[in-house]
Amino acid sequence: MLEAIQNAMRLPDLRRKILFTLFILVIYRIAAHIPVPGVDLNALEQVFSQGGATAGLLAVMNIFSGGALSNFSIVAMGVYPYITASIIIQLLTPLIPQLEALQKEGDQGRRQLNRYTHWLTIPLAMLQGIGQASIMANTSPPVLTGFNAGNLLNPLAPQFISTWAILATLTAGTMFALWLGELISEQGIGSGVSIIIFGGIVADIPSRIVQLATTNTIALLLFIAITVVTVVGVVYLQEGQRRIPVQYGKRVRGMRVYGGGSTYIPLRVNSAGMIPLIFAISILIFPALIASWFTTSSVDWLRNFAISVVNLFDTGGWFYAVVYFLLVIAFTFFYTYIVFQQQNLSETLQNQGGFVPGIRPGPQTTKYLNGVVMRITIIGAFGLGAIAILPFFERFISGTDTQTFIVSSTGLLIVVGVVLDTMKQLEAQLMMRHYEGFIK
Repeated sequence: MLEAIQNAMRLPDLRRKILFTLFILVIYRIAAHIPVPGVDLNALEQVFSQGGATAGLLAVMNIFSGGALSNFSIVAMGVYPYITASIIIQLLTPLIPQLEALQKEGDQGRRQLNRYTHWLTIPLAMLQGIGQASIMANTSPPVLTGFNAGNLLNPLAPQFISTWAILATLTAGTMFALWLGELISEQGIGSGVSIIIFGGIVADIPSRIVQLATTNTIALLLFIAITVVTVVGVVYLQEGQRRIPVQYGKRVRGMRVYGGGSTYIPLRVNSAGMIPLIFAISILIFPALIASWFTTSSVDWLRNFAISVVNLFDTGGWFYAVVYFLLVIAFTFFYTYIVFQQQNLSETLQNQGGFVPGIRPGPQTTKYLNGVVMRITIIGAFGLGAIAILPFFERFISGTDTQTFIVSSTGLLIVVGVVLDTMKQLEAQLMMRHYEGFIK
């Protein structure tokens, strides 16, 4: 591996891509330390350290901001609104004929779909900005001053300008983070959006380890054990695949014979990647996010109900763990089925003269492939769900705050996936230049 890194750094173009990626990450980390106007950093630190449902909710959201929410910086929402927009567009594509037609138009159609995704990111970023700013404004002590969601449509309100300024800053920060990610994708190494999230998670790990080492040795040992188990599990889930043999019939044209070869279709055990986690966390965050807006209501029953909902969806509770596990499983099946149907492998094979030995082309091949995908997805879904909730068991062993481990486990799922993807891209670059890559 070290030799491969040396070979990569010797190549001018590859060295430039690696250094450019690191440079963009430095810029993002600098932006992650520029707070939004009106933020009380002392109050923010107190809210994160005091524990409870609100702290757990914020810490989970902090993962997808790349660690920027812990400072409530200008990029506090990270690229999460873009990820949400991408998922929405991807799920709507098979349902809307116009979007499905664009998907089949090649590069031009994909560029148009990407443009729609960018447009959808803006309103989603504004909605999420309202939610996050409202949470910060209603914490005890209040983290954010000058923001009141009720004044967004009231130009005569005293906080109208400051409220819109904070909202515009958060939305612009998301688009800036997205731009940095796309620069990495175009001129660097790896998937830019994933690299942005990866950089924030990795930057926060050393301080967490130091904190655990000085406060609770048992928790640190459990953290290391969970880390090892998670990394091994994610590697197996990400790299595991079922290979379906495919045979191509021979075609005779004139005096020449074409085709007749054989290959395979690699069906991944976890085709959905990290998307089920994002879906599940989004669903679980939403009730607590909405309820948090009413925790300071003057109406007693509404305030009590909102507090109950926030406590019910506490990230350290068993209810959250069970629902999280079930949602991950459900969304793994759902997303895998949607994506697999869009690929339409049986029709592609039939058009190319290929077939699965022993299976009739057409509907029988579709039924066979669907059955195989669903069976191997059982392993992927339960494996992904088990890895996601591993930290919840730590609470009952060491008695420490589960919050720290929830972030680490979910973060590791993202980090390992990003590292594997980046290693493969770097290996491809090296193999093109006749160097031995990372993965043999």
